Amino acid sequence: MLLYLTIGTNDLDRAQLFYDAALAPLGLKRRKQDDVEIGYGAESDSRCRLWVVSPYDRKPATIGNGSMVALEAESRAVVDAFYQAALANGGTDEGGPGLRPFHAHFYAAYVRDPDGNKLSAVCERPE
Repeated sequence: MLLYLTIGTNDLDRAQLFYDAALAPLGLKRRKQDDVEIGYGAESDSRCRLWVVSPYDRKPATIGNGSMVALEAESRAVVDAFYQAALANGGTDEGGPGLRPFHAHFYAAYVRDPDGNKLSAVCERPE
């Protein structure tokens, strides 16, 4: 259903450090980069699915209240690793790893990147 997502940043270098570390446990790596954007994707994918960008209109990037990017994790250990990597690289806590009430196996962690964008990693498999 989704082709790709973009997340705005006001500091591409800082964002690169954060996203390289936080997305690695999820199997996503930096595949493209230039002066205004960084693209991340799975090795097996034909394109980058997540872009971290300097806004096209050259105005400051801002966060969307109620917006969040949820990324699939293969295991609960991957959710934990995502969360730890995010916090160790400039992210802030928005809800540590754990089961959530959405269904019996919904295990998630929530963080904000250095620009304030909210992200989560979610595993919906039994432990």
